[in-house]
This record gives sequence, C-alpha cells and structure tokens, in this order.
Amino acid sequence: MARRIRAASVEQVITEKGHPLSEYWDGDWDPGFRVAQGGTRTVFVFYEGPGEADQLDAITSELREAGYQVHHSQMRGGGRRRLEVTRP
Repeated sequence: MARRIRAASVEQVITEKGHPLSEYWDGDWDPGFRVAQGGTRTVFVFYEGPGEADQLDAITSELREAGYQVHHSQMRGGGRRRLEVTRP
C-alpha cells in the first residue's frame, strides 16, 4: 500500500530540479508546473504552457529518481493531462 505523501514535498523536488512554478495571474495560468493534493496518498502534478508532454516526461524521470512512483493519467471526461505521484 502507498504511504502518505504531501504536495509540498513533491513541489520541493521539482523546484530543486529547476522547474518554475505556475501562478494564476490575471485570469490565466503562467507557464510552469503546479501540484495539487489528491488525497493522503496521492499528489497530482500539472504543467501549464507549451511543451506540456515533454515537461511532464522530464518531471516524471526526476520524480522517479527521487524515489516516487509516477503514472501518467488524464482527468475524467477528456480533461487535463497530469501525473499521479505516490510513495511506495
């Protein structure tokens, strides 16, 4: 069973690798990544901006190197692509 995980911990790993955070500004998201707590055992990572697929692939590799389990997923109904991050 997956262990508890915090969005802040995942965010710290990604920012330490040099990826910029996305911020909501003037009705839209700036390019970069953002994280959201999906429950006590899951964190979601989104990327805003051009090159979304490439950026998510790069973040996937970096999180796996840090010991996280990462799966690509998509929100229901054909929504946003995201990463589902857990700790083994």
